[in-house]
Amino acid sequence: VFTMFSNSVTNGGKTTLAEKLKKMLPNCDIISQDDFFKPESEVETDERGFKLYDELDALYMDEMVTRIHNWMKSPVSSGVVTEEPQNTCDNLKNVYILIVEGFLLYNYKPLNELWNRRYFLTLPYEECKRRRSTRVYQPADTPGYFDGHVWPMYLKYKNELEENASMQVGTVSLIELSSRVYSDIVQELYRLRE
Repeated sequence: VFTMFSNSVTNGGKTTLAEKLKKMLPNCDIISQDDFFKPESEVETDERGFKLYDELDALYMDEMVTRIHNWMKSPVSSGVVTEEPQNTCDNLKNVYILIVEGFLLYNYKPLNELWNRRYFLTLPYEECKRRRSTRVYQPADTPGYFDGHVWPMYLKYKNELEENASMQVGTVSLIELSSRVYSDIVQELYRLRE
């Protein structure tokens, strides 16, 4: 069992990267942090009226960790699709790979012991805001939400990672990143098999 974590700013490409890797890797499954949001009624609202979705308290993180542990104990029973990916390495066919993607993964300590590899995707402010404006959320973003809550929370969590020296942040294209991540995973799997 091999676990990879992909963390990112909102609309940073983590789901696209995860789906692309799933097509390239054998026995690969994805767990998305977005599947663990609490209902709107359980998410706190700040003094400006913004729902605080970009905080760990807006998520059922214990349930997410439990799902990851359950997958790691029994990836076959988790429903992993074992169809042949586009670029299968023959000696990796009996390895199970889990990609966990989300926007607040590395700031949640119980997850830090579960990964073999981790990646942090980032975007410039303008591109992130443009992408966010093209998405439809339930509930919908209120005016000023991106600048008043989403972007400041991203910067806060990114700064925490950089201050703890637990993450290197750089910029590459999605094509280059997916190629680099695929290569990293294959190398790590070979190393683990030795």
